[in-house]
Amino acid sequence: MPATPQPWLPVDPSAWLKPRVGETRIGESIQALTHLDASALPLGRFAILGIPESIGPRANLGQGGAELGFSAFLQHFLNLQDSGRLAVQQMVLAGQIDCADLQQQAQKLNANETKDLKQLRQLCGELDKRVAKVAEVLFQQGYQVIAIGGGHNNALPLLQALAISTEQFVGAVNLDPHADFRPLEGRHSGNGFSYAFDAGYLRHYHVVGLHPAKNSQATLDQLQNVGATYTSTVTMLGVKMHRVLHSVQQQVAAWRTPFGVELDVDAIMQAPASAFNYAGVSLSDAMIYVREMAKIRGCRYLHLAEAAPSCHPLGVDAGSKAAGQILSELVLTYTETV
Repeated sequence: MPATPQPWLPVDPSAWLKPRVGETRIGESIQALTHLDASALPLGRFAILGIPESIGPRANLGQGGAELGFSAFLQHFLNLQDSGRLAVQQMVLAGQIDCADLQQQAQKLNANETKDLKQLRQLCGELDKRVAKVAEVLFQQGYQVIAIGGGHNNALPLLQALAISTEQFVGAVNLDPHADFRPLEGRHSGNGFSYAFDAGYLRHYHVVGLHPAKNSQATLDQLQNVGATYTSTVTMLGVKMHRVLHSVQQQVAAWRTPFGVELDVDAIMQAPASAFNYAGVSLSDAMIYVREMAKIRGCRYLHLAEAAPSCHPLGVDAGSKAAGQILSELVLTYTETV
Protein backbone atom coordinates (compact mmCIF):
# COMPACT_ATOMS: atom_id res chain seq x y z
CA MET A 1 0.00 0.00 0.00
CA PRO A 2 1.57 3.36 -1.01
CA ALA A 3 2.48 5.83 1.73
CA THR A 4 0.15 8.75 2.28
CA PRO A 5 1.69 11.79 0.56
CA GLN A 6 2.92 14.58 2.78
CA PRO A 7 1.00 17.91 2.64
CA TRP A 8 4.16 19.51 1.30
CA LEU A 9 5.62 21.17 -1.78
CA PRO A 10 9.27 21.71 -2.81
CA VAL A 11 10.68 25.18 -3.43
CA ASP A 12 13.03 25.73 -6.36
CA PRO A 13 15.60 28.36 -5.31
CA SER A 14 16.52 29.13 -8.92
CA ALA A 15 13.04 30.56 -9.47
CA TRP A 16 13.89 33.38 -7.07
CA LEU A 17 17.44 34.12 -8.15
CA LYS A 18 18.79 37.30 -9.70
CA PRO A 19 22.32 36.10 -10.53
CA ARG A 20 25.29 38.37 -11.18
CA VAL A 21 28.54 37.37 -12.85
CA GLY A 22 31.40 36.91 -10.37
CA GLU A 23 29.11 36.56 -7.36
CA THR A 24 27.52 33.58 -5.61
CA ARG A 25 24.07 33.92 -4.13
CA ILE A 26 22.73 31.87 -1.22
CA GLY A 27 20.13 30.48 -3.61
CA GLU A 28 22.90 29.02 -5.76
CA SER A 29 24.50 27.21 -2.82
CA ILE A 30 21.67 26.13 -0.56
CA GLN A 31 20.41 22.54 -0.60
CA ALA A 32 16.74 22.22 -1.55
CA LEU A 33 14.51 19.24 -0.82
CA THR A 34 12.88 17.66 -3.85
CA HIS A 35 10.94 15.14 -1.74
CA LEU A 36 10.15 14.60 1.92
CA ASP A 37 11.36 11.05 2.33
CA ALA A 38 12.49 10.75 5.95
CA SER A 39 14.94 7.98 5.04
CA ALA A 40 16.80 10.10 2.50
CA LEU A 41 16.84 13.69 3.78
CA PRO A 42 20.16 15.50 3.18
CA LEU A 43 22.63 16.29 5.91
CA GLY A 44 22.27 19.72 7.42
CA ARG A 45 21.46 21.48 10.67
CA PHE A 46 18.76 23.94 9.63
CA ALA A 47 15.55 23.15 7.75
CA ILE A 48 13.79 26.28 6.45
CA LEU A 49 10.06 25.62 6.10
CA GLY A 50 7.48 28.03 4.70
CA ILE A 51 3.82 28.22 5.73
CA PRO A 52 2.11 30.53 3.21
CA GLU A 53 -1.24 31.18 4.85
CA SER A 54 -3.31 33.85 6.56
CA ILE A 55 -6.17 31.61 7.69
CA GLY A 56 -5.19 31.83 11.36
CA PRO A 57 -5.03 35.63 11.59
CA ARG A 58 -8.36 35.99 9.78
CA ALA A 59 -9.92 33.35 12.03
CA ASN A 60 -8.78 35.60 14.90
CA LEU A 61 -10.77 38.48 13.38
CA GLY A 62 -7.56 40.03 12.07
CA GLN A 63 -6.13 40.93 8.69
CA GLY A 64 -4.86 38.70 5.93
CA GLY A 65 -1.49 39.16 4.23
CA ALA A 66 0.67 36.67 6.13
CA GLU A 67 0.47 34.27 3.20
CA LEU A 68 3.05 36.48 1.45
CA GLY A 69 5.66 36.44 4.24
CA PHE A 70 7.55 33.37 3.01
CA SER A 71 7.77 34.55 -0.59
CA ALA A 72 9.10 37.92 0.62
CA PHE A 73 11.75 36.04 2.58
CA LEU A 74 12.76 33.87 -0.40
CA GLN A 75 13.07 36.86 -2.72
CA HIS A 76 15.51 38.59 -0.38
CA PHE A 77 17.31 35.76 1.40
CA LEU A 78 18.16 33.65 -1.63
CA ASN A 79 19.76 36.66 -3.33
CA LEU A 80 22.08 37.49 -0.46
CA GLN A 81 25.78 36.80 -1.00
CA ASP A 82 27.24 33.43 -0.09
CA SER A 83 30.67 34.67 0.89
CA GLY A 84 31.72 31.41 2.49
CA ARG A 85 31.41 32.98 5.92
CA LEU A 86 27.81 32.00 6.62
CA ALA A 87 26.27 28.66 7.60
CA VAL A 88 24.75 28.14 4.13
CA GLN A 89 26.20 24.64 3.74
CA GLN A 90 24.33 23.64 6.90
CA MET A 91 20.98 24.93 5.60
CA VAL A 92 18.30 22.97 3.78
CA LEU A 93 15.46 24.74 1.97
CA ALA A 94 12.81 22.34 3.18
CA GLY A 95 9.95 23.56 0.98
CA GLN A 96 6.56 24.74 2.15
CA ILE A 97 3.30 23.43 3.51
CA ASP A 98 0.80 22.73 0.74
CA CYS A 99 -2.11 24.86 1.91
CA ALA A 100 -3.27 26.63 -1.27
CA ASP A 101 -6.58 24.77 -1.22
CA LEU A 102 -7.26 25.88 2.36
CA GLN A 103 -6.31 29.46 1.51
CA GLN A 104 -8.65 29.42 -1.47
CA GLN A 105 -11.54 28.21 0.67
CA ALA A 106 -10.75 30.79 3.35
CA GLN A 107 -10.71 33.70 0.92
CA LYS A 108 -14.40 33.17 0.22
CA LEU A 109 -15.33 33.49 3.90
CA ASN A 110 -16.28 36.60 5.87
CA ALA A 111 -14.99 36.46 9.44
CA ASN A 112 -17.72 38.87 10.53
CA GLU A 113 -20.35 36.22 9.77
CA THR A 114 -20.75 33.62 12.52
CA LYS A 115 -21.05 30.67 10.14
CA ASP A 116 -18.05 31.76 8.09
CA LEU A 117 -15.95 32.37 11.19
CA LYS A 118 -16.64 28.83 12.34
CA GLN A 119 -15.50 27.51 8.95
CA LEU A 120 -12.32 29.62 9.09
CA ARG A 121 -11.48 28.09 12.45
CA GLN A 122 -12.15 24.62 11.08
CA LEU A 123 -9.77 25.33 8.19
CA CYS A 124 -7.17 26.48 10.71
CA GLY A 125 -7.58 23.14 12.48
CA GLU A 126 -6.96 21.32 9.20
CA LEU A 127 -3.84 23.43 8.64
CA ASP A 128 -2.61 22.39 12.10
CA LYS A 129 -2.61 18.75 10.98
CA ARG A 130 -0.59 19.50 7.85
CA VAL A 131 2.04 21.59 9.60
CA ALA A 132 2.44 19.07 12.42
CA LYS A 133 2.86 16.17 9.98
CA VAL A 134 5.68 17.84 8.03
CA ALA A 135 7.39 19.40 11.06
CA GLU A 136 7.48 16.04 12.84
CA VAL A 137 9.45 14.51 9.96
CA LEU A 138 12.00 17.34 10.15
CA PHE A 139 12.35 17.19 13.94
CA GLN A 140 12.76 13.42 13.88
CA GLN A 141 15.69 13.82 11.50
CA GLY A 142 17.40 16.15 13.97
CA TYR A 143 16.99 19.41 12.09
CA GLN A 144 16.77 22.80 13.72
CA VAL A 145 13.52 23.92 12.11
CA ILE A 146 13.10 27.52 10.94
CA ALA A 147 9.40 28.05 10.22
CA ILE A 148 8.35 31.21 8.39
CA GLY A 149 4.63 32.01 8.47
CA GLY A 150 1.80 32.38 8.13
CA GLY A 151 0.10 33.29 11.33
CA HIS A 152 1.03 32.57 14.93
CA ASN A 153 -1.54 29.78 14.92
CA ASN A 154 1.29 27.59 13.62
CA ALA A 155 2.92 27.58 17.07
CA LEU A 156 0.52 24.79 18.06
CA PRO A 157 1.49 22.25 15.38
CA LEU A 158 5.19 23.08 15.79
CA LEU A 159 5.01 22.44 19.54
CA GLN A 160 2.95 19.32 18.93
CA ALA A 161 5.51 17.98 16.44
CA LEU A 162 8.41 18.76 18.76
CA ALA A 163 6.72 17.09 21.74
CA ILE A 164 5.85 13.97 19.77
CA SER A 165 9.26 13.66 18.12
CA THR A 166 11.12 14.07 21.43
CA GLU A 167 8.54 12.16 23.49
CA GLN A 168 8.45 14.79 26.21
CA PHE A 169 6.82 18.02 27.28
CA VAL A 170 8.27 21.10 25.62
CA GLY A 171 8.63 24.84 26.23
CA ALA A 172 8.33 28.07 24.29
CA VAL A 173 9.61 31.62 24.69
CA ASN A 174 7.82 34.24 22.64
CA LEU A 175 8.68 37.85 21.72
CA ASP A 176 5.19 39.21 21.23
CA PRO A 177 2.95 42.01 22.56
CA HIS A 178 0.18 39.38 22.64
CA ALA A 179 0.36 36.17 24.68
CA ASP A 180 -1.77 34.29 22.12
CA PHE A 181 -3.38 32.53 25.05
CA ARG A 182 -7.00 33.26 24.23
CA PRO A 183 -9.82 30.86 25.16
CA LEU A 184 -10.29 27.51 23.40
CA GLU A 185 -13.01 28.86 21.12
CA GLY A 186 -11.90 27.23 17.87
CA ARG A 187 -8.47 27.47 16.31
CA HIS A 188 -6.93 30.78 15.28
CA SER A 189 -3.73 32.79 15.61
CA GLY A 190 -4.59 34.04 19.08
CA ASN A 191 -4.74 30.73 20.92
CA GLY A 192 -1.92 28.52 19.67
CA PHE A 193 -0.23 28.37 23.06
CA SER A 194 -3.39 27.86 25.11
CA TYR A 195 -4.33 24.95 22.85
CA ALA A 196 -0.79 23.54 23.18
CA PHE A 197 -1.09 23.67 26.97
CA ASP A 198 -4.54 22.12 26.91
CA ALA A 199 -3.35 19.27 24.67
CA GLY A 200 -0.47 18.50 27.03
CA TYR A 201 2.37 19.40 24.66
CA LEU A 202 3.48 22.69 26.24
CA ARG A 203 4.70 22.70 29.84
CA HIS A 204 6.70 25.96 30.07
CA TYR A 205 5.91 29.32 28.46
CA HIS A 206 7.33 32.84 28.79
CA VAL A 207 6.37 35.94 26.79
CA VAL A 208 8.86 38.78 26.29
CA GLY A 209 7.47 42.23 25.54
CA LEU A 210 3.87 41.49 26.48
CA HIS A 211 1.71 44.63 26.35
CA PRO A 212 -0.82 44.52 29.21
CA ALA A 213 -3.30 46.67 27.29
CA LYS A 214 -3.25 44.30 24.29
CA ASN A 215 -4.27 41.21 26.27
CA SER A 216 -7.66 40.52 27.81
CA GLN A 217 -8.16 39.82 31.50
CA ALA A 218 -9.18 36.27 30.56
CA THR A 219 -5.88 35.80 28.73
CA LEU A 220 -3.78 37.10 31.62
CA ASP A 221 -5.76 34.99 34.10
CA GLN A 222 -5.23 31.87 32.00
CA LEU A 223 -1.48 32.55 31.83
CA GLN A 224 -1.34 32.81 35.61
CA ASN A 225 -3.46 29.71 36.13
CA VAL A 226 -1.08 27.48 34.15
CA GLY A 227 2.09 28.99 35.63
CA ALA A 228 3.16 30.79 32.45
CA THR A 229 5.10 34.04 32.90
CA TYR A 230 5.86 37.21 31.00
CA THR A 231 8.08 40.28 30.85
CA SER A 232 5.89 43.30 30.22
CA THR A 233 6.69 46.26 28.01
CA VAL A 234 6.52 48.51 31.08
CA THR A 235 9.42 46.76 32.81
CA MET A 236 11.48 46.87 29.59
CA LEU A 237 11.38 50.67 29.22
CA GLY A 238 14.86 52.16 29.19
CA VAL A 239 16.52 48.76 29.75
CA LYS A 240 18.94 47.30 27.22
CA MET A 241 17.58 44.14 25.61
CA HIS A 242 20.48 41.94 26.73
CA ARG A 243 19.76 42.95 30.34
CA VAL A 244 16.05 42.22 29.91
CA LEU A 245 16.93 38.77 28.62
CA HIS A 246 19.43 37.82 31.32
CA SER A 247 16.80 36.56 33.75
CA VAL A 248 14.75 35.09 30.90
CA GLN A 249 17.76 33.03 29.79
CA GLN A 250 18.17 31.67 33.30
CA GLN A 251 14.50 30.80 33.49
CA VAL A 252 14.42 29.04 30.10
CA ALA A 253 17.65 27.15 30.83
CA ALA A 254 16.10 25.90 34.09
CA TRP A 255 13.26 24.28 32.13
CA ARG A 256 15.72 21.60 30.94
CA THR A 257 13.41 20.67 28.11
CA PRO A 258 13.33 21.09 24.32
CA PHE A 259 11.86 24.47 23.45
CA GLY A 260 11.03 26.74 20.55
CA VAL A 261 11.97 30.38 19.97
CA GLU A 262 8.82 32.19 18.88
CA LEU A 263 8.77 35.69 17.40
CA ASP A 264 5.74 37.58 16.19
CA VAL A 265 6.90 40.11 13.62
CA ASP A 266 4.33 42.59 14.97
CA ALA A 267 6.58 42.90 18.02
CA ILE A 268 8.96 44.90 15.81
CA MET A 269 8.24 48.59 15.37
CA GLN A 270 6.70 49.45 11.99
CA ALA A 271 7.37 46.01 10.54
CA PRO A 272 4.78 44.90 7.96
CA ALA A 273 2.73 42.52 10.08
CA SER A 274 -0.83 41.37 10.59
CA ALA A 275 -1.04 43.83 13.51
CA PHE A 276 1.05 46.89 12.56
CA ASN A 277 2.82 48.26 15.64
CA TYR A 278 4.35 51.68 16.39
CA ALA A 279 5.29 50.75 19.97
CA GLY A 280 7.39 47.63 19.60
CA VAL A 281 11.07 46.74 19.79
CA SER A 282 13.70 47.57 17.18
CA LEU A 283 14.93 45.01 14.66
CA SER A 284 18.29 45.07 16.45
CA ASP A 285 16.61 44.14 19.74
CA ALA A 286 14.66 41.38 18.00
CA MET A 287 17.95 40.00 16.65
CA ILE A 288 19.45 40.12 20.15
CA TYR A 289 16.42 38.21 21.43
CA VAL A 290 16.89 35.49 18.80
CA ARG A 291 20.62 35.29 19.48
CA GLU A 292 20.32 35.05 23.25
CA MET A 293 17.53 32.47 23.17
CA ALA A 294 19.32 30.39 20.52
CA LYS A 295 22.33 30.06 22.83
CA ILE A 296 20.35 28.06 25.37
CA ARG A 297 20.70 24.31 25.38
CA GLY A 298 17.51 22.59 24.24
CA CYS A 299 16.61 25.17 21.57
CA ARG A 300 15.07 23.30 18.63
CA TYR A 301 13.28 25.76 16.38
CA LEU A 302 12.74 29.37 15.36
CA HIS A 303 9.24 30.42 14.36
CA LEU A 304 8.83 33.79 12.61
CA ALA A 305 5.11 34.51 12.42
CA GLU A 306 2.75 37.17 11.09
CA ALA A 307 4.97 38.97 8.56
CA ALA A 308 2.39 40.44 6.17
CA PRO A 309 3.82 42.52 3.29
CA SER A 310 0.43 43.80 2.19
CA CYS A 311 -0.05 45.48 5.60
CA HIS A 312 2.78 47.96 4.97
CA PRO A 313 1.44 51.56 4.81
CA LEU A 314 3.20 52.07 1.45
CA GLY A 315 1.83 48.92 -0.15
CA VAL A 316 2.79 45.34 -0.86
CA ASP A 317 6.02 46.05 -2.77
CA ALA A 318 7.46 48.11 0.08
CA GLY A 319 6.13 45.54 2.51
CA SER A 320 7.83 42.68 0.68
CA LYS A 321 11.18 44.46 0.74
CA ALA A 322 10.88 45.24 4.44
CA ALA A 323 9.60 41.78 5.40
CA GLY A 324 12.27 40.09 3.31
CA GLN A 325 15.06 41.99 5.03
CA ILE A 326 13.64 41.56 8.53
CA LEU A 327 13.05 37.82 8.17
CA SER A 328 16.46 37.27 6.55
CA GLU A 329 18.33 39.05 9.33
CA LEU A 330 16.52 37.03 11.98
CA VAL A 331 17.23 33.75 10.19
CA LEU A 332 20.92 34.60 9.78
CA THR A 333 21.15 35.54 13.45
CA TYR A 334 19.71 32.17 14.42
CA THR A 335 21.87 30.08 12.08
CA GLU A 336 25.03 31.88 13.18
CA THR A 337 24.26 31.29 16.88
CA VAL A 338 22.82 27.81 17.48
